[in-house]
Amino acid sequence: MERFSTENINPDLSKERSRRTFDIERLTNFLDGSAQVTKRRRELDLEVLKKIDVNDTMEDLFLSREEKYNEAVRKAAVFIKMVQDLCLTDRQDIYCLLRMLFPNETMPITLSLSMFPQMIELQGTPEQVSKWLPRARRFEILGTYAQTELGHGSHIRNLETTATYDSRTEEFILNSPTLTSTKFWPGGMGRTTNHVILMAMLICNGVNHGLHSFIVQTRDLQTHQPLAGITLGDIGPKFGYDTVDNGFLRFDNHRIPREQMLMKYNEVTKDGQYKKKAALDKLMYGSMLATRVGIVIDPASRGLAQAVTIAVRYSCVRHQSELNPGEPEPMILEYRTQQYKLLPLLAAAYAYTITGQHFSAEYQRLNIEIQNGKIEALPELHADSAGLKAVVSSRASVGIEQCRLACGGHGYSQSSGFIKIYGTTLPACTYEGENTVMLLQTARYLMKMFNQSQKGTVLTGSTSYLSENVPVKSSIDRTLSPQSLLDALKHRARSIVTAASQRVARLRSQGKAAHEAWNLTSVLLTQAAEAHCHLFIAKTFLSKINNVSDPAVRTVLMDLFQLHAVYLISTDAASFLKGGYMSAEQMDIIEEGLGLCFDKVRPNAVSLVDAFDFTDHHLGSALGRYDGNVYETLYKWAQKSPLNKTPVHESFKYLKQVAQSKL
Repeated sequence: MERFSTENINPDLSKERSRRTFDIERLTNFLDGSAQVTKRRRELDLEVLKKIDVNDTMEDLFLSREEKYNEAVRKAAVFIKMVQDLCLTDRQDIYCLLRMLFPNETMPITLSLSMFPQMIELQGTPEQVSKWLPRARRFEILGTYAQTELGHGSHIRNLETTATYDSRTEEFILNSPTLTSTKFWPGGMGRTTNHVILMAMLICNGVNHGLHSFIVQTRDLQTHQPLAGITLGDIGPKFGYDTVDNGFLRFDNHRIPREQMLMKYNEVTKDGQYKKKAALDKLMYGSMLATRVGIVIDPASRGLAQAVTIAVRYSCVRHQSELNPGEPEPMILEYRTQQYKLLPLLAAAYAYTITGQHFSAEYQRLNIEIQNGKIEALPELHADSAGLKAVVSSRASVGIEQCRLACGGHGYSQSSGFIKIYGTTLPACTYEGENTVMLLQTARYLMKMFNQSQKGTVLTGSTSYLSENVPVKSSIDRTLSPQSLLDALKHRARSIVTAASQRVARLRSQGKAAHEAWNLTSVLLTQAAEAHCHLFIAKTFLSKINNVSDPAVRTVLMDLFQLHAVYLISTDAASFLKGGYMSAEQMDIIEEGLGLCFDKVRPNAVSLVDAFDFTDHHLGSALGRYDGNVYETLYKWAQKSPLNKTPVHESFKYLKQVAQSKL
């Protein structure tokens, strides 16, 4: 069973692939981490192909939402059985299986794999972990994470659900006191799961001790009926996520045992006394950090990489107009405007993918230290994860839509694959923290570190540039050296951070309260956070490239880095011209250099998207097929529309009435 169709390849794509200057397999291995990881991933892909019918990956587009959800639950059961049959324990193996079974979709029990067990592990006592975690990992119970409410999301201090302790019965009484306290949006909560990790305000002896977490059963394990005092259901159709039952949940004096409050860091005794066990309550946010780190990789980086793959391949199959009068219609990727739309996104997809993988590995390493009580790295980890989540998910979402527009009219069809990719990626801009809120959290950390640097502290880590001696004049010349480009991005980040700090200080000196000064500076603060994150991505991308052993792969990746950095500078010229850091002549070099970057990347464009190694099943796109047989697939797909089942549709009776009415 082949991963790619290798017969009847479109001649334009064959020609494009013959132009490559590097070994695709080696670049794929680099992206995966090793040849062994690539081999294992492909083995698991084939295991999935044996289990499900993938003759036409676009068939499900004709299903109703209820049918899509039902099919997703069926495949979730297949997933669980495959995990058990194949004895999968490695996180990456499970992820590969999930992506192949649910390409550009979300499994209804996704949070049963991630936040539900993570929260138990991070916040439960040893006794609670031993009781609940094995059941969760064996899928004996299915859980989700219930934090967001109808009236509050990111501002968790104002959540309204209450858990009031009753010392007489040693139980917590759960209530949703207002309409806005209704839990709203948690994935899988509507119809699929039977437990939640509930975030609620803990009230003991009339005192509100703030937000705490509880394990709550919501449905009977045998009948799946909602338990007494619990109202829950599906919130209805959304922009995407048709396969997931995002839910609502309300409590009416529902009682749970005292032992179901997760008590690793805080405890309520039997007689109702509230005790802090340790000053490590910040660790309660560890699970959310893990989710934000994961978003950078999937859906954000992956979604952009898939969209670019579709658009680049289609741009080589599609021929349009005349570039040179009298000559055949060229492929649309020959037009500079099309290159401007797509090639910077190709470079960004590589930058985000490589940065996401590096940051995920760093998080896994640092999280071990944090869980052992070494929390020094936590503030920086929190700030960088929040900012990267915001920047990459926002840029990816905009980029996916740009790829769709670059495919013209056919991009509007669901057969293009863009709609599912976009619908899966876009929610990442708001879940696990709305992006503007995330950027302001990053900015708060930047302000703190900048103030420390002004007092003489030599900074390390991601903010080290704030205490470095950055040149006041750019060294950019026609070589567009990587170091000069990186220095320019450092200058921008430092300049905007400095300007934001000075503006806050100026407003404070004018008598503004701290919160008012912060609000009036908030736009500049988000810009500072974005500049910081773009620098973080560029530094990580360049450092990883410098460690590549294969010269040809290193060269093509350096071309992508150069394009990525030059594009960032060209689209924010004011930041670099301001204060005389760059001259008008240097900005001209940047503008001209962007075209030179296109010329270097263009011959490898198709091979670069091939190196992402997405199968046609992953993409679900008539336009992005590996074999390039776009028009045959579009026509075949159109004929399968349910509206074409009969030569004359039943609705003709209405048209006939109009025709005969002699209006």
